Amino acid sequence: MSKSWGGTPVIQQLSLEIQEGDRIGMVGPNGCGKTTLMKLLAGIETPDAGVIHYKKGSRTALLEQIPDYDPRTTVKGVLQEAFAKLYKMQERMSELETWMADPREADKALIEYGKLQEAFASAGGYEIEANLSRVANGLGISQLLHHAFGHLSGGERTKVCLAHILLLNPDLLLLDEPTNHLDLNAVEWLEGYLQQYTGSVVVVSHDRYFLDRVVNKIFDVEGGPIDVYHGNYSYFVEEKERRLLLEFASYQEQQKKIKKMEEAIKRMRIWAAQADNPNMFKRAAAMQKALDRMEKLTKPVLERKKIGLMFESGDRSGNDVLKLEQVGKVIDRNGKKQLLFDQLDLLIRHQDYAAIVGENGSGKSTILKMIASELQPDHGKVTLGSGVRLGYLAQQDAFGDEDMTMLDAYRQVVMVDEGEARQRLAGFLFYGAAVFRKLKSLSGGERMRLRLAQLMAQDVNVLLLDEPTNHLDIDSREALEDTLQRFTGTVLCVSHDRYFLNKLFDVTYWLEHGRLTKFVGRYDDARAKREELSQSLRPSHSEPMVKENDSKKAQESKERTHSSREMPGRDKKLAKLETDIESLERKITLLDEAMLLETDSGKLFAMHSEKMILEAERELLYQQWELLSGD
Repeated sequence: MSKSWGGTPVIQQLSLEIQEGDRIGMVGPNGCGKTTLMKLLAGIETPDAGVIHYKKGSRTALLEQIPDYDPRTTVKGVLQEAFAKLYKMQERMSELETWMADPREADKALIEYGKLQEAFASAGGYEIEANLSRVANGLGISQLLHHAFGHLSGGERTKVCLAHILLLNPDLLLLDEPTNHLDLNAVEWLEGYLQQYTGSVVVVSHDRYFLDRVVNKIFDVEGGPIDVYHGNYSYFVEEKERRLLLEFASYQEQQKKIKKMEEAIKRMRIWAAQADNPNMFKRAAAMQKALDRMEKLTKPVLERKKIGLMFESGDRSGNDVLKLEQVGKVIDRNGKKQLLFDQLDLLIRHQDYAAIVGENGSGKSTILKMIASELQPDHGKVTLGSGVRLGYLAQQDAFGDEDMTMLDAYRQVVMVDEGEARQRLAGFLFYGAAVFRKLKSLSGGERMRLRLAQLMAQDVNVLLLDEPTNHLDIDSREALEDTLQRFTGTVLCVSHDRYFLNKLFDVTYWLEHGRLTKFVGRYDDARAKREELSQSLRPSHSEPMVKENDSKKAQESKERTHSSREMPGRDKKLAKLETDIESLERKITLLDEAMLLETDSGKLFAMHSEKMILEAERELLYQQWELLSGD
């Protein structure tokens, strides 16, 4: 295949094969043609040259852009569109059931019904609701099912579209950056889902941890022929380095041979001219022909140009860098008051490399904003230590005037002349006239590189980083990691990039249910310790062993004691527990409604404390109910 845009070749003479069951990760620098290739595979674009052959009857689906759904359609309605064919089969089966009541049509209808029912069952028709719930819960959108699609944020719409394409269950599933907008729980669920996927999967992703967990083959795309690696991302990194070193050794060997041949040809021509020897001229010409016919090896690029990151080193801060004491915060979300946390404590010391992880909406970014003084806590105290100079990289950029050029935006923050500014921006791969592009024309990756360029020029000793790897390609992420490893100050970071977390951060704070839990260790260690902690807090369902004879006697005694009209003691207890749970549910619901209307933060915190007590009581009753009902 070949494909050009505006006369510029994007893909040239490319050949590939995707086998059934392949889970392929497509990697390469931004702009190398990955997205174009995905569109070609999906049939959205057609190649200028070459052809794509598909297995007969196979279905292909691409997660790329948000379809134009009716904004009034509910999220559940959008997801149900994935089962349109099954719903039509269901309607036809209902019609046939009516016909089967007519003796004249019964035989014919029964034959069609049997075939249709078999096809319906094999296509998963009886598991529609179960599959829909499983995917919605896994991606964390079950609470949105009854919301209108038009009222969702961009990130929420992307998650709904991902759920829709998974429910389509195509033979070839094409996913372009599927982990964007997903929190860690949803990403890990998606990994498990794709590991069990029966069709073929092609993923474009900069999430190296995700690629390690999901794919069994890597397509390395750099505009020319695709290099295929049979393994996950970590295998690809090692194998690519090995191949490049071999290629470079072969290239060097050929260059030595070429140099010797060129020197020999030059000497022969000199001798032939001096001795007026025609045979010597012929030998030189023959050697030159052999040299011209030789297939020259291209010099392999051992390392592509990466952004040049280097922090300005600030003076040392005090030992206690920042402290949060009994911090509480209420935010306004979709017109409703929501309490994020009310007794949050955090201490970060000099040269700590700490990460905060947790679900979307749990308050991670809010913590960084309060430390950076962009938000104030509703109660409690945020204290910065002596000598602290903060550098803050927010998740959302706020450049202001989108008509401003990149060069002007940089110089607004970094006070240097134009020549110096252009030289520094070149270190972030912004060359020549590119610095005069307007902010509104920049991609997400370019905007992040510009913000990093501004941050690196500041004299800081404490970094607050909110999702710093968002929109960066793998090369840029690696450059950022290398730079942070050389930084001698303190780093507090919010991220869902697990590869990045494992490489840099030796303290992990898990934010959930308004509480920060500290785990000493990298992300993988923290995740394992959190799971152990969760297991230890779950109630044990093991019961003491009862002798068989004793069990029989107890049963006989129970049967003698209770008449057929009396409710057994266990059932009475279950009924009482259910009544108590319902009562607590009503109280919690009333509190939720009152909290939505309450504007006084003091009263809101009191209500929240009461709600937490009620929820703890309800959880205890649920555990008792599970123990009794499992008898």
